[in-house]
Amino acid sequence: MAGAGAAGASVATMLGTMVRRYDPTELEPRWVEVWEREGLYRASDDPHDPRPRFYALDMFPYPSGDLHMGHAEAFSGGDAVARFAAMRGYNVLHPIGWDAFGLPAENAAIKRGIPPAEWTYANIAQQEASFRRMGMSFDWTRRLNTCDPDYYRWTQWLFLRFFERGLAYRKESPVNWCPKDQTVLANEQVIGGVCERCGTPVTRRDLTQWFFRITEYAQRLLDDMDQLEAWPERVLTMQRNWIGRSEGAEVTFTIAQTGEEIPIFTTRPDTLWGVTFFVFAVEHPSVPKLAELGGTWEAVRPLVERARSRSLVQREEADPTEGVALGVEAVNPVNGERVPCFVAPYVLMEYGTGAIMAVPAHDERDFAFARAHGLPVRVVIQPDGEALDGATMTAAHTGEGTMVASGPFDGRRTPAAIGEVVAWLEGEGRGRRAVHYRLRDWLISRQRYWGAPIPIVHCPDCGEVPVPDDELPVLLPSDVDFQPGGESPLDRHPTWKHVACPRCGADAQRDTDTMDTFVDSSWYFFRYCSPGYEQGPFRPEDVERWMPVDQYTGGVEHAILHLLYSRFFTKVLHDLGLVSFTEPFPRLMNQGQVIYGGASMSKSKGNIVEPMPIVERWGADSLRLTMLFAGPFEEDIDWQLIAPDPDKRPGVHAWIARVLTAVEEAAGRDAAEPEELVRLTHRTIKGVTEDLERFRFNTAISKLMVLTNAIRRALDDGHGALGAVRALAQLLAPFAPFAAEEAWRAILGEPVSVHRSSWPSYDPELAAEETVTMVVQVDGKVRDKVEVPATIDDDGALAAARASAGARRALDGREVVREIVRAPRLVNFVTAR
Repeated sequence: MAGAGAAGASVATMLGTMVRRYDPTELEPRWVEVWEREGLYRASDDPHDPRPRFYALDMFPYPSGDLHMGHAEAFSGGDAVARFAAMRGYNVLHPIGWDAFGLPAENAAIKRGIPPAEWTYANIAQQEASFRRMGMSFDWTRRLNTCDPDYYRWTQWLFLRFFERGLAYRKESPVNWCPKDQTVLANEQVIGGVCERCGTPVTRRDLTQWFFRITEYAQRLLDDMDQLEAWPERVLTMQRNWIGRSEGAEVTFTIAQTGEEIPIFTTRPDTLWGVTFFVFAVEHPSVPKLAELGGTWEAVRPLVERARSRSLVQREEADPTEGVALGVEAVNPVNGERVPCFVAPYVLMEYGTGAIMAVPAHDERDFAFARAHGLPVRVVIQPDGEALDGATMTAAHTGEGTMVASGPFDGRRTPAAIGEVVAWLEGEGRGRRAVHYRLRDWLISRQRYWGAPIPIVHCPDCGEVPVPDDELPVLLPSDVDFQPGGESPLDRHPTWKHVACPRCGADAQRDTDTMDTFVDSSWYFFRYCSPGYEQGPFRPEDVERWMPVDQYTGGVEHAILHLLYSRFFTKVLHDLGLVSFTEPFPRLMNQGQVIYGGASMSKSKGNIVEPMPIVERWGADSLRLTMLFAGPFEEDIDWQLIAPDPDKRPGVHAWIARVLTAVEEAAGRDAAEPEELVRLTHRTIKGVTEDLERFRFNTAISKLMVLTNAIRRALDDGHGALGAVRALAQLLAPFAPFAAEEAWRAILGEPVSVHRSSWPSYDPELAAEETVTMVVQVDGKVRDKVEVPATIDDDGALAAARASAGARRALDGREVVREIVRAPRLVNFVTAR
């Protein structure tokens, strides 16, 4: 639905009516002041409050400047959900805070020569002012900033609980390194081989880093998706693919020259008899000694060094033909055959065991490597109706078929036979059933200043020693050189890192890395439940009162990182006995992106539209309505299409003015309402309620425009419309809270806010449609449309369709072989043709 155009069409029919003056620049700030004075949106923690509780959560913003159009859209949708719940009688918790640590603040501070804290808090203040101006229904008493010491104290406390359970550990690992930002990046933060933040090509380093052992929870993260009853399927699919569960077998090959056992994992043990070579990852610890033994180290070393200089993401996209022979052989355990060993960048140490069996006839990358190196291709699965020859194949056959040249399994169908092969391997002692995951442990170390310091002290005698809980938070120093330099800015500080060991008192050093900001955002929703609590990250009884979250709203771009990490954190907190549930947000709503001219908004493209100038000129209600009316909430909005001229009065702005005019006229008229308006009002209440329950904001607003037009006609005809305008004011409240409040309190004279009124109810009999338009088709083509009773049954619908003039003309004596009836909406006659 084209929002602005439809709004204009809706209000065009009301031209010529005397319009009440509508000035949102006066009206909206006035109501903001009233609402804040009344504490209108404060959630009640009173355990005796009889209202059911509703936790409406929005993904909190990053303070990189003022609010942008994506914020305006997302928070308008989340605010509509919260307001709707409050009017339906819920005790609503709708909090706000800021995800305030991270690289953008530090980079901006470097560029401007000011401390990151100064830049961050200035942006938070600006965004807070904009949120207040927009009238968001936040409980401001619960606001938080993740960069506040009283917040990151508890981020550090949670790290220590992970550390105690063995879920936080340190190891040397190859990492993605951004040379410009001078920090480590997770794989998810490398897009197309470059840093997602600054666009610099990413390289690779070997560093000692901190990790969270998320892989221990891989299966639970998959299993518990059953609890995510209202998540978009594409988000669930993205998480499943990222976790990447693979069932197969672990099989041990042996190096013929040394007897060394090398395990591999394969999802296709049915192809074991087709192995013609064996490949190691460049990082595999056995590579140097095997290359020395095979006399190939001089050829292998340049390949290893070249591969080590590439980022992990670049390695995943490696040329499958690149590789060097090691000069040794591996023995296949199923047939005793010796096959040559290679080292190649396309095999990754991070996945599986760092070595693979290569079956070129049935794997695309193995096939490309075999052809490039003149290695044999042996077919062990023949497709139906075709006899493949390894010597003449032009591509690998990866589909199903019949096993051949496969020992005891000749003639078996596969992949159905995979289970039998695994059982045989276990019975023969040549392998075992295994499950592997694509998911890697979460790398949380960052070599930057603006983050929560890792609360560990490194003692030469005691090793890694936790900072005692009563010494938290480990505060960031304010006198630090945060210019990038390769090591952490905290490491360069002359005194901060030098401390006594908490255990033995000897000279020791603090850990100088800071935590990934996704650690901060993995638990913030718990803290909202207990603002200011000082005995822990949250009060367990508060969390039990409010959580799990009833509705979470945010972007699909967080499907893998934030949403997966938050689920992991919640499961760990459950295992620690701190919460009783394992999923934090069973219901998730994603908004689309706001684009311009078919492209993402960006400074480089010169197509950024800022929301606050629109708010100041046309009002927050106009911006909200334009956003929510533009189309389905989960789809992208092209601002150029719905509001191309910033100087032109938005159609929704004119509509609001006419709503207020109609309310004022109806409030001053003592006359009966026509029955058709009463019925339409009840149908609108029903329809808007159902639309809000399904987050179909655009169709709900459309229904309100239809009701507005009907009210205008009734008033112009001399009728009353008081019941209709009262319902209209209440139904408008989730979408245009200022206009609704003006109508309800200033015009209708109600003493209590519309946002505290009870959502209007409807009479099912009055809400029932009296007639509907039934489509009559012949062979799927529309031939007529007829008005029929809404309660018509199949026989009546068929009779009406047969009597239709359009259907009779189209049939014209043709034989009808089937009649499809979907009363009261559709009848389709299928002819013999």
